[in-house]
Amino acid sequence: MLSEKLTRSLSEQVTKEYYSAYLYLAMSAAADGMGLKGCANWLFVQAREELAHGTHIFEYLLDRGAAPAFAEIRRPPAAFKDLNEIFEATLSHEQKVTGSINAIATLAMRELDHACYQFMMWYVDEQVEEEANALEILDKLRLIGDNTGLLLSLDSELAARVFVNPFPAKGN
Repeated sequence: MLSEKLTRSLSEQVTKEYYSAYLYLAMSAAADGMGLKGCANWLFVQAREELAHGTHIFEYLLDRGAAPAFAEIRRPPAAFKDLNEIFEATLSHEQKVTGSINAIATLAMRELDHACYQFMMWYVDEQVEEEANALEILDKLRLIGDNTGLLLSLDSELAARVFVNPFPAKGN
């Protein structure tokens, strides 16, 4: 059985993951409105990944006999001035999520809940990848500058991203 603190922290993380999905959907819509269908696709896939994360954590709570608590999911920003702003916000958001994930892992470690700590290690590793992906795209955007041809090339590259369920055995 999970402690009350871990149950509360994991429940809050579910809400954060679902907010992340909302945020990436808003960003996807903004990129689509800019005519950047590939970037919109990348962000839409990111939203689906965040939903899978939230569902995975929710299922973990249930598997541990905990009762998840639900919180309101706040509205994400609706407008972004350009793609740079979108991916700067992406990196900043992922850094905040990393802090939240690390706090849960630290709490599990302090409570000597080895199962929860091990569970959270997947997310610790995932956050390294999430931040690296956002930074890579942001670095490319900075190099591209005002070069429309290179921007369209990056857009085509990002169009190739497909959703791969990271938890296929759980059926989400």
